[in-house]
Amino acid sequence: MRRDQFIKSVLALAAGSSLSLPSLAAANIKMMIPANPGGGWDTTGRALGKALQDAGVASSVTYENKGGAAGIIGLAQYANATKGDGNSLMVMGAVMLGGIITGKPPVSLDKVTPIARLTSEYNVFVVPANSPLKTMKDVVEQLKKDPGSVKWGGGSRGSTEHIAAAMLAREVGVDATKVNYVPFRGGGEAVAAILGGNVTVGGSGYSEFQQYIETGKMRPIAVTSAKRLKGIDIPTMIEQGYNIDIGNWRGVYAPAGLTAAQRKALTDMVLKATKSKSWAESLEKNNWTPAWMPNPQFDDFVDREFASLRATMVKAGMI
Repeated sequence: MRRDQFIKSVLALAAGSSLSLPSLAAANIKMMIPANPGGGWDTTGRALGKALQDAGVASSVTYENKGGAAGIIGLAQYANATKGDGNSLMVMGAVMLGGIITGKPPVSLDKVTPIARLTSEYNVFVVPANSPLKTMKDVVEQLKKDPGSVKWGGGSRGSTEHIAAAMLAREVGVDATKVNYVPFRGGGEAVAAILGGNVTVGGSGYSEFQQYIETGKMRPIAVTSAKRLKGIDIPTMIEQGYNIDIGNWRGVYAPAGLTAAQRKALTDMVLKATKSKSWAESLEKNNWTPAWMPNPQFDDFVDREFASLRATMVKAGMI
């Protein structure tokens, strides 16, 4: 059979059956995770990759972890190496905005293409199970006595848990610049430091601490949401008398230089992934709140978040 006859046969087969042509050419997706393994971005990126395959829009997904500087190192590498690549995605979120504000890197989000917001999540603060500090009130009392003696462990500088710690210090009359914050390049490092007693308090999304809370290795003492998380008995900062309500969110970007068609195709792929059974299972398992927002709303949202986050950091004495 000649090549043109073969192509006509394939087209006819696709038109006359439930098989669609896009499924014949499912993408090989490259996923940049600008953080070390074990953290929220890593979990999100791999959950999305699995969902893309579950939805049938990706035949394979390869992952690259590049941690450091609130994702800025990975962002720079991604922006410089993927221009015009319509089969590439990068996980990002509020933490990256904080890193950009504090670090003022030469490569920022204007060098990549926003696709969609995926989830929102609040931070949980924990102490090791054997810590003499049992409550957030205990932590605050120690903070007032000697700010430097309370080591806060979490994501990169400028992360939402870092901001929450600075906000708490300011709220209770402690100089926010004296907060002893220890940043980690990934969730795995932070967990090891908390369990090893190398930090006083740890902060991150509930999903990163869940197994250690459930097994009694960590004690949750506060969550940064306005109301308690559904089905989880952790007191909020607000109900303990500290006016702190700050959330985290995560989304995906694509390379610069995409055509309108490439951008739409990637957005459609991610949307289909978020409707898959695999993604629904990840939302439930990690206690993530679905927060789907495509462009142009997502682009505008990031701009507003950047301004709001900067104002919060200035008020907290971080910049």
